[in-house]
Amino acid sequence: MDATEFRRRGKEMVDLIADYLENIEQRTVYPDVEPGYLRSLIPEEAPEEPDTYEDVVKDIERVIMPGVTHWHSPYFYAYFPTASSFPSMLADMLSGAIGCIGFSWAASPACTELETVMMDWLGKMLKLPEDFIAGTHGQGGGVIQGTASEATLVALLAARCRAVRMILASDPQHPETGITSKLVAYFSDQAHCSVERAGMIAGVRMKKIPTEQSDKYAVQGETLRRMIQEDKAAGLIPFYFCATLGTTPSCAFDHITELGPICNAEKIWMHIDAAYAGSSFICPEFRPLLNGIEFADSFNFNPHKWLLVNFDCSTMWVKKRSDLIGAFKMDPLYLKHEHQESGLITDYRHWQIPQGRRFRSLKMWFVFRMYGLKGLQDHIRKHVELAKEFESLVRADQRFEISADVVLGLVCFRLKGSNEVNDTLLKRINNGRKIHLVPCLLSGQFVLRFALCSRTTESRHIREAWQLITQLAGEVMQELPH
Repeated sequence: MDATEFRRRGKEMVDLIADYLENIEQRTVYPDVEPGYLRSLIPEEAPEEPDTYEDVVKDIERVIMPGVTHWHSPYFYAYFPTASSFPSMLADMLSGAIGCIGFSWAASPACTELETVMMDWLGKMLKLPEDFIAGTHGQGGGVIQGTASEATLVALLAARCRAVRMILASDPQHPETGITSKLVAYFSDQAHCSVERAGMIAGVRMKKIPTEQSDKYAVQGETLRRMIQEDKAAGLIPFYFCATLGTTPSCAFDHITELGPICNAEKIWMHIDAAYAGSSFICPEFRPLLNGIEFADSFNFNPHKWLLVNFDCSTMWVKKRSDLIGAFKMDPLYLKHEHQESGLITDYRHWQIPQGRRFRSLKMWFVFRMYGLKGLQDHIRKHVELAKEFESLVRADQRFEISADVVLGLVCFRLKGSNEVNDTLLKRINNGRKIHLVPCLLSGQFVLRFALCSRTTESRHIREAWQLITQLAGEVMQELPH
C-alpha cells in the first residue's frame, strides 16, 4: 500500500468507523458466540500471497463483529466506561503515524515535553496541590501509565525502594533481605484486585482492611491505625497504603482526610487509586471527594475511563519524582544523551515499568482543546444525571432496593430477595443481549451494577433498559414457589 492508496483507504476507514459508531445501538450489545468461534472462520495459517484490502475489510463484519462486545453502545452498562471521542481517535491516528518510542527526551522531545505540560494542565483542572505540578521547578510531576494497575504497581515498587533506603540509612548493617521480608502493605477489601496483584508481583505482604456497610464501605482511620500498631508490635514494617476513591463494586470513597495524616506520621507511602471517579474531580461539586490529596505521595486515575480520551491513558502524579526515579533508574550508554543531567528535561523511562512508550499525550491535547474544561464537565454531569434518573426509577418500584449510595455514574441495585433470584435475573438480562450488566457482592448480597458508560447514552436508553429489567424481574418472580 503506497501513500496514494493509503489516502483513499484511510478515508474509507474513517467512514467505516463513523458508520459503526453512528449505528452501534442497532447491534446486539453482547455477542452470541461460543468459545473458539473465530478459529473456524479463518485459515489455519497466514496466506503465502497477499490478500486484497477489500477481502480484509469484508472479513471485519464476517469474522470480527460477531465476537465484539460493544462497549460504546448506549445499552452497555457493565464494568465502568471506556472513554471514546472523535478528537481522541484522530490523535491516536497521528500518534501511530509518528510512531516514536518516547522513552527519553532525546528519543522525541515533543513526546516528552507535551506529556509534562498535559499532566500539568490536567493537574490544574483537578486543583491538585502545587507539589504534584511539575511546572519548571517543582519536585513532583505527572506521567501517563498504561493502566491504573500499572500505576499501583509502580507506586508500590517505589514505596518499597524508599522504605528499604530509609531503614538502611539509619542502620547500614541491616541485611536488605531481612527488611523486605518484614514489609507490609495495606488496602481496602473493596479495592480493585489489581492492588493485591501488585503485591504478588512485588513480592510483599498485603493485608486487606475490612470495611462495613454502615461506613458506606469506606476504610476508617481507626481501623488502619489499629492494624499498623498490631503489625509493628509483631515486628513488621508498614510501608504502603493504597486508598481507593470510587471502588469498583460500589463506588465507595475511603476517608483520605483521616487516613492521610496517619500514613504521614508513620512514614507510610499513601497511593490514591481513583481510576474511575478521578475524572469527576474536574467538576467543582465533586472536587471535595478529593480532599486529603495533600497527604498523598502518589495519585492516579484513568482519563481513558470517563474523560473522553481513548484507551490507553492512565494519569499518575507523584509528590517527589525522585522517589520514582530512584526505584527505576538505569542508564546504559546507548540511552544516554547530552541533556539528561541538565535538570530541564524528563526521561520517562525512569517513571514506569516498560522502557518504551507511545505518544499518548497527543490524545489529551486534542481532547482538552476541542472540548474545553466546560465540555468535559458537561459530559461527566450528564452521566451523573442519568444515574440519578435510573436510581429514581429503581426507588419507585417496591420490588427493588438500592444497595449503595449513588454518588457518580454507578447505581447498585437488586431485587428484594435471595442472591439466587438476583443471579437468575442477571442471567436473563445478559442472555437477552439487549443490555449488558455485571454484578458485585456487597455484604454478602448479590448486587447488580448499572454503570453509565457510553458517550451517546440518553434518557430514552435508560428508560428502555429499566423497562426490560422490570419485565424480566416480573417473569423471574412469577416462577418463584409460592
